[in-house]
Amino acid sequence: MQVLTTIAVLATLLSAFALYAVNYETRGLAEDVRKREQIIDRAHRDIAILKAERAHLARPERIGEHARRLGLMPATADQFTAYPNPDPLQSPSGR
Repeated sequence: MQVLTTIAVLATLLSAFALYAVNYETRGLAEDVRKREQIIDRAHRDIAILKAERAHLARPERIGEHARRLGLMPATADQFTAYPNPDPLQSPSGR
């Protein structure tokens, strides 16, 4: 009977130490997850700010102003040429 009690006490102590180790590891993992979530949240905020800045910088009136300052003008009709549509059934060698 005394042997079973000793085994039970040792098993209880081993279980307590094992549970403490698991609890300690779980807390460490939870902290790691919290830090990663903060990093992800910060990245989402940075992405939103960058998208807003890109939208602001890509406004047509802003780009047009800079283009005119550089001497760029819209394309005119005489700058375009029409290329004949090649016959898709004709071989590339022209035979």
